[in-house]
Amino acid sequence: MDHVSLLLVDDEQAILHMLKTVLLKEQFIDIDTVTTGEAAIEACSNKTYHCIVLDIMLPGKSGLEICPFLRQVTDAPILFLTAKTTDYDKLTGFAVGGDDYVIKPFNPLEVVARIKSLLKRYLPSRIATIPDHSSYDANTSLHNIRTGMYDFGRFQVLEQAGELRVEGQAVSCPALVFQLLLFFCKNPNRIFTKSDLYERVWGSEAISDDNTVMVHIHRIRERIEADPSNPAFLVNVRGLGYKLIQPENVSHT
Repeated sequence: MDHVSLLLVDDEQAILHMLKTVLLKEQFIDIDTVTTGEAAIEACSNKTYHCIVLDIMLPGKSGLEICPFLRQVTDAPILFLTAKTTDYDKLTGFAVGGDDYVIKPFNPLEVVARIKSLLKRYLPSRIATIPDHSSYDANTSLHNIRTGMYDFGRFQVLEQAGELRVEGQAVSCPALVFQLLLFFCKNPNRIFTKSDLYERVWGSEAISDDNTVMVHIHRIRERIEADPSNPAFLVNVRGLGYKLIQPENVSHT
């Protein structure tokens, strides 16, 4: 974990000390801590982080308020720490750019587990690797496997570059949104339930939450669809799940 940089944002020094102590024991070496949202934005503007743990209840601007500003300077996954437990609060966190959340009071080992889960999805999109052919669906073309590029006409996903291009323009895409879209691209025209998606993308160690999948589906549609409210690519098959449609006029041979 010595190549991974973490940023912890909380105004309670006891929480920062506890999390940093546990993370150091888990072999995380590069850990920075700040106590305000403004300091978090400055830190992310000057350094590349691979995961951010962000408390919602901060002095001055809250974690929810600064998250959109963080998204302007980093695509690192953001794990919210929150004392709020309503669905509205959780959905708000996802809507402003968060990737996961832990409810206070929490077991620090749960935070570590969620950080590791987020890193598993984020780091492969940042570090070029040789594709694992066994992870591809039969509908995926050999050309896509060899090049790591998935062409759906209106948009393309470049796996090794960790990039989404829509109508020729690069589009910002948070880590888990990219990983979920990439999974669909590797398995076109195939239906997946929300449980399937959560297990494949978030991992079996994560706690399943239908809202998480639905929010990330919405965030994908906002990027790839001409009309997100009437999707042509990422569609819901009522009663069964979701699938990404490969246009017939786009070659995949």
